[in-house]
Amino acid sequence: MEYAVLFGLCALFSGVVIRCSMTLAGRIGAMDRPGGHKQHAVSTPFVGGFGLIAVLATASMASGFVSGGVGSASLVALCFGALAMFVTGLADDLWHLGFKPRLLVQAMVALAMVFVGGVELNSLGALLPGIEVELGWLAVPITVFATIGLINAVNMIDGIDGLSGSVSLVSLAFIAVVAQSGGDPAYLLVAVVLMGGLVGFLFFNLRYPGNARARVFLGDNGSMLLGFVFAWLLIALSQGGEKSAMTPVTALWLFALPLMDTVGVMLRRIWLGKSPFRADRHHLHHLLVRAGFRVCDVVAIAVLMQFVFALIGVACLLLGVPDHLMFWLFLGVFALYLLIIARPWRLVPWLQALNRRLGLPSAQVRGIFVGYVRRESCPQLLGLIARGLSGRYDYQVSVFDSDRADGDGRRAYCLVHVPSGGDEHLIGEVRRDTMRLRRRLASTHGLDIRLLLSRGDDNDGLSVFDTAAAAASHSGGSERRQARSTLIYSIEKGRHSVSSDHSGFEFSLPPPCR
Repeated sequence: MEYAVLFGLCALFSGVVIRCSMTLAGRIGAMDRPGGHKQHAVSTPFVGGFGLIAVLATASMASGFVSGGVGSASLVALCFGALAMFVTGLADDLWHLGFKPRLLVQAMVALAMVFVGGVELNSLGALLPGIEVELGWLAVPITVFATIGLINAVNMIDGIDGLSGSVSLVSLAFIAVVAQSGGDPAYLLVAVVLMGGLVGFLFFNLRYPGNARARVFLGDNGSMLLGFVFAWLLIALSQGGEKSAMTPVTALWLFALPLMDTVGVMLRRIWLGKSPFRADRHHLHHLLVRAGFRVCDVVAIAVLMQFVFALIGVACLLLGVPDHLMFWLFLGVFALYLLIIARPWRLVPWLQALNRRLGLPSAQVRGIFVGYVRRESCPQLLGLIARGLSGRYDYQVSVFDSDRADGDGRRAYCLVHVPSGGDEHLIGEVRRDTMRLRRRLASTHGLDIRLLLSRGDDNDGLSVFDTAAAAASHSGGSERRQARSTLIYSIEKGRHSVSSDHSGFEFSLPPPCR
């Protein structure tokens, strides 16, 4: 109960600190501006780390009041290391440090973790049957290497709204379970406090109804801090032999998705002859976005993946599965993951097909296509469309007359254009309305009802795709062709306007249904 109260207080405290920091971000220049490989369109404060460092500072103070008191010396050392990472990350956010100064500071903090905090990776566990891999004199350099790797893994997965925070929240929840079962209240406290801090951050960063885009980013100040705490917790809880809360191999599973994504992308860059530190858009979340998945769906997929990985690790730990089996299983999963993301030009089309098969709304949805009918049937069709839409969003319905007709003389069609403005929940509503119209009108009136998808990032350029893969047109061909169409009528929700512009324009359409 005391941990639940602490979690709630930290969530509230983090949210308040971040909200106050957002008001000051513009004055100190802590704004992430669009450009380059970044996907956001407006300047956004990168002050998420302020909430995390604030709640971590309370961890050592709260240690005397939770579970009868726990040792606070290690928590103080952890907090100082996290503070160093926070300051370094903030300096990188403000002045764009090169990767060499960042690596130097990260290495120094990792050394302090070893020699001041007493947290060192001495053993990798029994990676072979009956053989314990002890590191000996390699313990310090491998600890530094692993710490730097984890710090940058969190930084590299921080690519879209809500992703790094949500995935980290899952990992911390399982770390808390391990710390609780291993009887380590100090690190249970850290995990709970940081989980609360992440919830306060995700309130501003996660996309949900009423929050169409992130209002604050984690920034390097938050991601480097978070990565360092992960390194400390995973190493500290996995060392100590029989007294450790978990095995080193379990730590791999608890941090599986960020680890596999980072190593996989860096290996691919090296394979292509590029610098492993050169930013690109070939992370798994970038490929999912390119395939048309909404950001909220990408986050849900990543959270599910990390949950499954962490669950496997904790379940194997509790069931006493040998380390070498868990290790080789992890290598097998990583090899499969690497094989999948190695060729993005093949993966993206497969992900697009998966998106359609799962019936998920595409981020490229801009409206609904309904056709074809006789021109004199258009008023009736407009009434059917109006009754089939939920009415929860603004839309414009335009009626067009195509220059080609089918055997029944049907050549008019309607386009329901919905300016989504990046609101993914509105896109989901459009998808549900499309399915509702299809159920009501497709079979009874023989209409072709499809989603309108934008061409690339152009929200105004629309083309017609059958997101249900409903097959080719009834005329016998599957290709779309250029049909010259004339706008004959336009209606907006709440207002009517008859178009007097009869100039034709090119629009990519499927052939009229027969």
